[in-house]
Amino acid sequence: MAELGRAALLVTLGLAVYALVAGAAAAYLGRRRLALSAQNALTAASFSTLVASGVLLAALVRSDFSFSYVARTTSEALPLQYKISAFWGGQEGSLLFWLAILTACGALAVRLNRAWARDLIVWAVPVFAAVAVFFSFLVVVVASPFATQAAPLDGAGMTPSLQNPYMLAHPIFLYLGYVGLTVPFAFALGSLLSGRVDERWLVATRRWTLFAWAALGIGQLLGSHWAYVEVGWGGYFAWDPVENAALMPWLAATAFLHSVMIQEKRGMLRVWNILLVLLAFALALFGTFLTRSGILNSIHSFTQSSIGPWFLAFIALTVAVSLTLLFRRLPQLRSPTRLESPVSREAAFLYNNLLLLALCLTILWGVVYPILSEAVRGEAVVLGRAYYDFFLRIFGLPLLLLMGIGPLIAWRRASLQSLLTTFRWPTLVALVSGVVLLTLGAGSSIPGLIAYTFAAFVLTTIVLEFARGTRARMALGAGSWSGAFFSLLTRNRRRYGGYVVHASIVILAVGIAGSSAFDSVAEARLTRGDSMSIGDYTLVYQSLDERVASNATEIRATLGVSRGDRDLGTLEAGKNAYTVEAQLSNEVGIRSDLLTGEDLFVIAEQVDPDGTVYFRVFVKPLVNLIWIAGFVFVLGSLIALWPNAREQRRLIQRSSEIGLPATR
Repeated sequence: MAELGRAALLVTLGLAVYALVAGAAAAYLGRRRLALSAQNALTAASFSTLVASGVLLAALVRSDFSFSYVARTTSEALPLQYKISAFWGGQEGSLLFWLAILTACGALAVRLNRAWARDLIVWAVPVFAAVAVFFSFLVVVVASPFATQAAPLDGAGMTPSLQNPYMLAHPIFLYLGYVGLTVPFAFALGSLLSGRVDERWLVATRRWTLFAWAALGIGQLLGSHWAYVEVGWGGYFAWDPVENAALMPWLAATAFLHSVMIQEKRGMLRVWNILLVLLAFALALFGTFLTRSGILNSIHSFTQSSIGPWFLAFIALTVAVSLTLLFRRLPQLRSPTRLESPVSREAAFLYNNLLLLALCLTILWGVVYPILSEAVRGEAVVLGRAYYDFFLRIFGLPLLLLMGIGPLIAWRRASLQSLLTTFRWPTLVALVSGVVLLTLGAGSSIPGLIAYTFAAFVLTTIVLEFARGTRARMALGAGSWSGAFFSLLTRNRRRYGGYVVHASIVILAVGIAGSSAFDSVAEARLTRGDSMSIGDYTLVYQSLDERVASNATEIRATLGVSRGDRDLGTLEAGKNAYTVEAQLSNEVGIRSDLLTGEDLFVIAEQVDPDGTVYFRVFVKPLVNLIWIAGFVFVLGSLIALWPNAREQRRLIQRSSEIGLPATR
């Protein structure tokens, strides 16, 4: 079986090299049949990679420990679902998983667009192939998942924190996001290589970019909830280097999705948009480098590896080639229009871009600073949470406000009268909300108060936009409110899906502000029958139990929970002792109040042999809004992504008006 996997990867490497060489020659010489051959080779590479993936999955499911990778990442007692998740949970398997998604996305993107964007496709294929050559080279030569050994009796098992249902989905979405950013990158470079620097590459990649961006966002939300329920420290985001590595390309892609609307509407920011696509893709590669090289210490990262230099070299080559092509095309990329007023929709989107980019680069500096300090001074100096929180407030709060302002300002130039009319009610609601919050005592955290006030402003603008649009549809004869509302969504899914996504970000901001600024914590060492209090809650330590699961011994402390005179039942917190892995993990107890959005969060920090337990307890107000925001984000993303035949026909017609060069 290992020989079949290695052979399949060798075929993938050969096909990718052929697609690169033949595709480049076909694009340069204008040979249509050779171009089709290169496209077919890219498609065939996706199937050979699928074969290799199937071999590794079969070895994982069968616990074939003659595969070094299987023995290193699983054990006989590991539940089946985690044996499957080991495919992307280890270094070599995750690189193969990346390659499988890459070849599939590349082949699909080419086939979906080659009927009407043929001159772009012939140049995009070599770009896809070049990235595929790099990753297939890694899994063939540098980090093969099909290395074999004399089979031990059992494997080493899986890191306990990865034995969680969220690990079945969280990495998949992140990989879909990372790899999905290859599509706009390949088409952007194809546009530069072909000299066709119009908006057609944007049309070809719009939904791919939205999909990759949405997948990254969902992956981060799933990862945050995994950290909240599994890692056992009371938080959901710690500015860990690998968490940051996923956030940075998402921020760059967010900036691109906003500024691309300016290019479509006004023909502006052509250079800027290509730079943002390049940045997003380079940051996706950089995030993979951080995780797999072991250069930084993180709960998510692997041990020291030989693939780090290869990644750095590939990132450097990618950036150098892309910038060289961009500089060569600068005369053709000059915008025919200019910014007419600092108070306009395009100006607001530009401010939004600058803030997103500033936050992204600030996070990047925080990630690379320990690496640079160790290289220069011999000591890794880590920039802590205070650094990131400071800049999140500096850049994040204005971004929150701009979400309500940008979509409603007029294009080109906005008058004072139109601004007063548009933002009269949102401003009034925001001011009243601020006063009410101050009266209720929310002024103890100024950033939290500002976030709440801005959130009220943005949510009001979104509600008013939906109300105005629905009334307009009713005036056109759309029937009832529900019918008019549905018609509004379906007629302009991208716009109103964006509003729903904005609402999710506002809900997320309120949840983060509330759970961070107004949470409380208490600690106590309790014996059976003892109690402790936090806020309105009283917890009584009732019992300590031990039970055996399939691959771990579970130790659970049971606490009775009451709030005032109301009995809220019991809560369990404790530890799992994993036999094969010889490791302990915290298993937290969480009681959620869906009405208030508040969580009671219990950690059994230490369990003594005599049954005494050291508890750490949090009350986290509004934290559930973060997870609710995730569902709203998914809804908004689906609305924006859902195919709109009318809009697609218009965009394709607009692109076809530019004209297609003849090929042979």
